[in-house]
Amino acid sequence: MDDDLKLKRTLEDLLQSQKLAVLATHKAGRPYTSLVAFASTEDLKQLIFATTRSTRKYANLIQDPRVALLIDNRSNQDSDIHAAAAVTATGEADEVPVAERKGLEHIYLAKHPHLKDFVSSPSCALIRIKANTYYLVRKFQHVLELHVKP
Repeated sequence: MDDDLKLKRTLEDLLQSQKLAVLATHKAGRPYTSLVAFASTEDLKQLIFATTRSTRKYANLIQDPRVALLIDNRSNQDSDIHAAAAVTATGEADEVPVAERKGLEHIYLAKHPHLKDFVSSPSCALIRIKANTYYLVRKFQHVLELHVKP
């Protein structure tokens, strides 16, 4: 198996096994992070989360769509420094247009069925991140990159 395929499989496993991620946005260069429940498309091109339109993260990403999402499998143990894996996905975020919402909402709710009422609320925005690069860090300092083709 070639290295790119191994990397893709590792990313797929991590993205499927984890339910929460840390979203990084910014306003005028001041960073801001938020914990979000996320899902991903099978092709790794899109990451999806839901938020109300009144949140700081929503205002930040509307002002500047460049974001990063950190997903990891740490267990809060000393061994995590060598055993845990973390991936940072970078890309641009936007609210999913109504015409595309049903398909992406289905992917999101398949992973987070308990959020159905929240997602169906009129104040809730379904956000997608069009990923351009994934940075996978394992064994403390081993970094691999995967560039996503549009």
